[in-house]
Amino acid sequence: MSRLFVIRHGQASFMEQDYDKLSAIGETQARLLGEYWARRRVLFDRVYSGPRVRQIETARIVGDAYTKLDLPWPEPVIMPEFDEYHGESVMDACLPELVETNPAIRELHEAFKNSRSLAEQHKTFQRLFEVVIGKWAAQEIVVDNVESWQEFSARVYQGLSKIAASDGKGQQVALFSSGGPIGVTVQRALELAPQMTLKIAWMARNCSITDLLFSGDRFTLSSFNAFPHLDDPVVLTYR
Repeated sequence: MSRLFVIRHGQASFMEQDYDKLSAIGETQARLLGEYWARRRVLFDRVYSGPRVRQIETARIVGDAYTKLDLPWPEPVIMPEFDEYHGESVMDACLPELVETNPAIRELHEAFKNSRSLAEQHKTFQRLFEVVIGKWAAQEIVVDNVESWQEFSARVYQGLSKIAASDGKGQQVALFSSGGPIGVTVQRALELAPQMTLKIAWMARNCSITDLLFSGDRFTLSSFNAFPHLDDPVVLTYR
C-alpha cells in the first residue's frame, strides 16, 4: 500500500483583484505545515501540485522548511488535473440573472453586499456561493464554455489514476490542491453523491491534510481535514 496526503492550499487573497495568491495567513499556514512535517521527518517519494499559484506556492513554502533542515523534498510535478473547478466563472455568468429571478439568491446577494466586516463578507459570500454552485453541480444551471461539475470530477479521477499508476508500492506521496479536488478524492474513496461531495469540499480548511491509502486504482480514506500543525485559532480559515 502507498500513502497519499492531499493538502489544501493556504488561505488565498479573498476579495482582492488577484485571488490566486497566498495571503500572509496562507503563507504562515504553509510554513507551519512544512515545519511540522520536517521536525517529524515525514519524507515523501513524490510531490504533486495543481497548476494554480496558490497551490504551487503552498508546496514551495512547505518544501522550504525541508531545505532548511537539509531534508529531501522532491521537485513538485505540476498536474492540471488537480486545478480547482471554475467557480468564479460560474458565479460571473449566472449570478446576475439568478439575482433577478430567484428571491432567495437575491436576499443572499443583498446580505453579501451589505456586509460590514471581512468576516461577515466571508460568511455571506460562502452562503451565496454554496447555493449557486450547488445548482450548477446538480445541472440546474448550465454555463457555456465552462467545464461542468461532471467534467471536473472526471478530470480529478483521471489525475488520481495517473498518480496510482506512476507510484510503486510503499510510496509516500504529497499532493497540493484545492477544496474541490479534495472533495472529489474523498468521493472516490467513499462513493459519495455529488451534493455530499460539495459539502466535503467546503469543509476542508486551508492547509488541512486528507490522508488516503492506495493500491492499484483503489483509494481508502484514512483521515480527512486534519490540521495538527495549526494550533492557533488565528490561522484556522476556510477561505
